Amino acid sequence: NASSFAARVTIGTKAGLYDAFVTAISTLSGPAHGGAAEDVMKMIEEIGEPENVRNYIKAKRLNKEPVTGFGHRVYKNYDPRAKVMKESADEVLELLGISNNRTLQVAKELEKIALEDDYFVEKKLYPNIDFYSGIVMKSLGFPMDMFTVLFAVGRTVGWVSQWNEMIEDTSQRIGRPRQLYVGSEHRQYVGIHKR
Repeated sequence: NASSFAARVTIGTKAGLYDAFVTAISTLSGPAHGGAAEDVMKMIEEIGEPENVRNYIKAKRLNKEPVTGFGHRVYKNYDPRAKVMKESADEVLELLGISNNRTLQVAKELEKIALEDDYFVEKKLYPNIDFYSGIVMKSLGFPMDMFTVLFAVGRTVGWVSQWNEMIEDTSQRIGRPRQLYVGSEHRQYVGIHKR
């Protein structure tokens, strides 16, 4: 994933473990990676009430904007982690006695309408793990600005393992993604005064 890859690039420069963590956490904090759960909760707060969901989805589609928490770059069907997290969310909320709070009502209505919507079905935009994990963390009382921190804690063991593996292998080189140029083979030089 992106944060582990970023850590490996940093480790490849012979930087220290803490440096690799900073890189990984910085990458993880982005809304396209670990920061997505926070964005889901902000979206649910923006929607406000279950009866606003249909109009929210309609407005997003009209503006060709994504609905946060749906779809995944790798999982083109239902994210298997999301299925497990959904079950955990239901369990946690029931144990906490808040299985019928407004946030959850909005989230359930959002999921229901999206899964019945032809566009979401055609594009295979199912709820992803971020959709449910934000709900669980918020229900447990964690502030939204701590979501990325919680994700990072779980990934720390893996980042340490990556660092260990790379520093023990003396043949490791600096990480450089392969790039293949696909542009024009021949182009005429245009002088600066003619551009």
